[in-house]
Amino acid sequence: MSTAVLPFDPMIGQTLKHYEIEEQLGKGGMGVVYRARDTRLGRPVALKVLPPEFTQDEGRKARFFQEARAASAVNHPAIAQVYDVDEGPEGLFIAMELVDGQTVKALILGRELDLLGSLEIAMQVAGGLQKAHEAGIVHRDIKPENIVVTPDGHAKILDFGLAKLLEPTSAPTGAELSHMETLAKTQAGFVLGTLRYMSPEQARGQPVDHHSDIFSLGVVLYEMVTGQQPFEGATALDTLHALAFEETRPITALRPNIPPTLQRVVTRCLRKRAQDRYPDARELITDLKAVQREVESGVSTRVPLGVRLQEQWESLRHRTLGEWLVPGVVTLALLALVSAFVFGSQAEGLPGTLIFFGIIGLFVWRRFRNRRIRLGRRVVAKLTKMEEVRAITLDGMRFTVLADRARARTYVRANAIVDSVNSKMFFGDPFSVVVRDDLPPEEEQALLTGPGVLHVREDEPPAG
Repeated sequence: MSTAVLPFDPMIGQTLKHYEIEEQLGKGGMGVVYRARDTRLGRPVALKVLPPEFTQDEGRKARFFQEARAASAVNHPAIAQVYDVDEGPEGLFIAMELVDGQTVKALILGRELDLLGSLEIAMQVAGGLQKAHEAGIVHRDIKPENIVVTPDGHAKILDFGLAKLLEPTSAPTGAELSHMETLAKTQAGFVLGTLRYMSPEQARGQPVDHHSDIFSLGVVLYEMVTGQQPFEGATALDTLHALAFEETRPITALRPNIPPTLQRVVTRCLRKRAQDRYPDARELITDLKAVQREVESGVSTRVPLGVRLQEQWESLRHRTLGEWLVPGVVTLALLALVSAFVFGSQAEGLPGTLIFFGIIGLFVWRRFRNRRIRLGRRVVAKLTKMEEVRAITLDGMRFTVLADRARARTYVRANAIVDSVNSKMFFGDPFSVVVRDDLPPEEEQALLTGPGVLHVREDEPPAG
């Protein structure tokens, strides 16, 4: 979507329902996006006014309303919240969370993404898609332009529900190639970017499900890692044909340092048959995390048994406290039975039982007491592997990272490391992180000579 502002836009200063339009943010094939203010709740929103050609068909419009309203009920950190869908004199519009940041497309073009940053964005997006898929919502238009990375390094998926308007009003009656030709002729002018990320079944005009989003995310991951699009033809029809029938060039051929495990992940995402792809985004996240650990450690994980054990561990680690309650109680009950059997059921066995549970309690208490310290050390150990990091300090629960140059990947990786550690914290306030590359010399000196300095790069001159 272009960010150029028109010389004159009659919508500026107008009120659409209870939204006061302040400025135009962009214009594209799916409509015009404005920055507006919700006068009822007093909050800024992104207001997208859709083109009339998308809403002339009443059946299509009704399906859009149904899906957009369902999407508004999905809450996830990686999904830009849909606030409202309505229709005014100017046409159909959708009010969404106003997300500040850069699109993944801009980050790719600016070469701001490294391998670990790309993996982290893909995992965050996959997490948002999993949440939507569990609610029966399919995005249908996952592409770099629809993913924004905020200044604090978190990915947000935009435009949930909008792609419903691009679906044909009826099933294709001719051959698949005829449908592809029609799609190329009628939509190439304004959704060519969308065509490059379509799944094969979407390009053929067939019904789509969550497997289609997984394919599109695989295309985005391919582009983030290599800087090239896997399916690109001279014309829209050539692109659609490549999507439906051609295989991609291996990413390991474009970047020799890419681990083969990532190639296998991308290949599985981009299978032509939907049933050959990942069954859900959760399993994709598990494999991406395995690739992430391999890249960070430099140790390849090719043993099938290890992969299976890792998947089991991931499923256990993501259980909520409530899900652990029942097995925890059962485990304690079994321990009580074992101790009773070992020490006997008579009164003289009671001291031994108490000692047994006392030792276990002391061990657990010690682990809990030192857990925050261990997690903090883990954050520092991972942050110091980033070559741009010069120093790390800790004030309470907030890490301050001094970097040579804070690029998008720096924010993405730093916040991903802290978020990962916070997910392992059982109680208490979470860690937070601030990345700075613009501190005045006197502030930097005060920071590095004060308490809480955890790391200073070896080539960094001593403060003072």
